[in-house]
Amino acid sequence: PDMSWFFRRPRPTVRLRLSLWYAGLFLLAGVLLLGLNYVLLRQSFILGPRDIRQQVSQRLGISQNLLDLLQRSPEHQEVLVDGVPLGKILEEMQNEITQHSLQQLAVRSGIALAVMALLSLGMGWLLAGRMLRPLHEITSTARRLSASTLTERIDLRGPPDELKELADTFDAMLGRLESAFSAQREFVANASHELRTPLAIIRTELDVTMSDPDASAEDLRDMAAAIREAVDRSDQLIDRLLVLARSGGSLLRERVDLATIATECTQRYAVEADAKELGLELKLEPAMAEGDPVLLERLVANLVENAIRHNDSDGWFRVETGSDSAGVLLRVANSGPLIPPEEVERLFERFYRPDRSRSRATGGFGLGLSIVKAVAQAHGGTVEARALPEGGLEVTVRLPQKVATG
Repeated sequence: PDMSWFFRRPRPTVRLRLSLWYAGLFLLAGVLLLGLNYVLLRQSFILGPRDIRQQVSQRLGISQNLLDLLQRSPEHQEVLVDGVPLGKILEEMQNEITQHSLQQLAVRSGIALAVMALLSLGMGWLLAGRMLRPLHEITSTARRLSASTLTERIDLRGPPDELKELADTFDAMLGRLESAFSAQREFVANASHELRTPLAIIRTELDVTMSDPDASAEDLRDMAAAIREAVDRSDQLIDRLLVLARSGGSLLRERVDLATIATECTQRYAVEADAKELGLELKLEPAMAEGDPVLLERLVANLVENAIRHNDSDGWFRVETGSDSAGVLLRVANSGPLIPPEEVERLFERFYRPDRSRSRATGGFGLGLSIVKAVAQAHGGTVEARALPEGGLEVTVRLPQKVATG
């Protein structure tokens, strides 16, 4: 059997290392303190005469009274006890008693130090566990995370120490990850929504041309040119959506007239407007803005398409552009069903469709206005919607004349 696991040295945890360091430093400080205490006591340790006489009388078998008498005698240094001068015996006894006392002090102090070292190890273990509790919270949060739970945050409470800084950094990283995942989802949803138009053009051109048995080479070239134009628009649109999805991505800056874009968009959707017999009112004044022409074109196109598709037959829609000292203005209004005021703000939410009875084929995916809001905000602008009292919706977009750099 494989016994390598038995000989593998276990990896010490941070908590164990902190506990060992705490106990080691305490032990080192205790040893130094005891050593200094021992030296000081050794230099100043003096036994009382009564204690010395008691020890001598017990060891020599002499009564203390006789010992006192002999010691008071001026000739006590010449008094012999078993052939040894009494003064020398008293001096040796004092030294022996002093060494014995110091030895006992060292032993007892060592025992006390060992006990305190064990207590400090346990206290260090508890203290390290308490100090490292935020790390356990960070670890448990990281284990729970997935693409659907990136909204969780540690939100660590406590003093602004290293662990609080680590938790705040981890929360900031989660915020960036959430933004990245959100941008990815937005790109997929936006691309799937906006590519429907060029794909429909390609499909229509192919169906019409291939269904004509008498199609000439000129018809095929026209079809190829239309498909090529749709493919180019799709390629540009995907590039712009990628830029829009990337947080902090730089926008292409060109001088663009929203009035010109509005004219082109109303002409492009004229067939759909005529099919519903909608009346069109244009009030287009020059509205020069600085920004990405493809994204601004999608902003206007989505508003016009939204005004036509979510309208009543024999209804109307209106497109206005203009500019003032605050910037440029684009306003698209249309007739249609009544919209409760509390649902107006939700119209900019992704995949939100107030009319549940309509299918996606007729009612859209609920992404048009969310893309309008994203494009406007990317250009430093704002979007406001207002439900009309007689039914329908009015959307106002305000953009700065120049995109702020930063």
